[in-house]
Amino acid sequence: MSYTKSDLENLGTFYRHQLLHDTVPFWFPRSLDEKFGGYLLMRDDHGALIDDDKAVWIQGRAAWLLATLYNTVEPRKEWLYGAKSGIDFLNDHCFDTDGRMFFHVTRAGEPIRKRRYFFSETFAVIANAAYAKASGDEAAAEKARYLFGKCIEYATIPGLLEPKFTGIRPAKGIGIPMILMNTAQQLRETIGDPRCDGLIDQFIKEIDTDFVKDDIRCVMEQVAPDGSIIDHIDGRTLNPGHAIEGAWFILHEAKYRNNDPHLIALGCKMLDYMWARGWDEEFGGIFYFRDVYNRPVQEYWQDMKFWWPHNEVIIATLLAYTLTGNEKYAKWHKMVHDYAYSHFHDAENGEWFGYLHRDGSVSQTAKGNLFKGPFHLPRQEWYCAQLMKEVAGMDQATGIFETKNKSIVI
Repeated sequence: MSYTKSDLENLGTFYRHQLLHDTVPFWFPRSLDEKFGGYLLMRDDHGALIDDDKAVWIQGRAAWLLATLYNTVEPRKEWLYGAKSGIDFLNDHCFDTDGRMFFHVTRAGEPIRKRRYFFSETFAVIANAAYAKASGDEAAAEKARYLFGKCIEYATIPGLLEPKFTGIRPAKGIGIPMILMNTAQQLRETIGDPRCDGLIDQFIKEIDTDFVKDDIRCVMEQVAPDGSIIDHIDGRTLNPGHAIEGAWFILHEAKYRNNDPHLIALGCKMLDYMWARGWDEEFGGIFYFRDVYNRPVQEYWQDMKFWWPHNEVIIATLLAYTLTGNEKYAKWHKMVHDYAYSHFHDAENGEWFGYLHRDGSVSQTAKGNLFKGPFHLPRQEWYCAQLMKEVAGMDQATGIFETKNKSIVI
């Protein structure tokens, strides 16, 4: 199948409507914590608060979302005000005395838990950068650039955040180059940083060299330091939706670089490999975990359907289609879009349920917790709406969207 011009316009309208009239209103303004700052995001299906603790990841992600909406959709003063609330809470309460960030804090910002990895810091980078662009706050811009530098240190200085003894089976995950690539992309596209292009090249090369396995048509989640497969349960475990998220980061970079053909090929290859591994042919949707050799997976939730992989696959398939014109990607996009919006979306109360059983029935009804909040879903709807807006404006006169490899008749 292919998408007509009308189809693409309708998709853009749909994603924008869902974002602004369904997803964002579920969270805001009621999630703004007017007493302590930041956001109260652990909510049930109706939006009632079920816990007033704060996940630092999602404080940063929500601040990024509000600032990004202000920058790219409409300069609403409530979005800028909300973004500042998150930025202030992060800066005032979420950093330990060693300069590193917490993972989980109380409503008032008292520390509960801290982790060795630095994902809290990456989300603080993109939040500060987006807010700096929105507000013109140079201190926020400097904070973003400083924290980005610290993230690079954490990722590249051996043992800086890891325990001194790593055992006889050291490993590295695809998550580090992925999140640093996307953090660099966000920093570059909001306030700019001369380090970004070279670092993005480095992260893409690492993913391509060490994690993409052409011989078995797979993208590994974890490998040995030399890139070899670790033939043990953890080493064999795949997360198809996560790898496809990495694929669209690379496809986005291809688009940024004037439809770079090498990056299009790499991103599409990653998408192809992991769609084949992840799509559930019987019930639809994306499996959460698979084994690289189709052996049993350790985690009991391996065949569940989580919300966020579907957000990433919706972006990846639509982006792949607009870059290549390959009708396969339009078909896949429609499959995952239709599955997600018919199973995850709560038509009565708005937003999405987070967790489904394999058959598509709802596992539990919370809309927000330590890991789920206003990020993957609104980012998907925002990104796809922006992408369709770009496509619609490519050539209104001829109705042709020229890609590097093929023209899509729109």
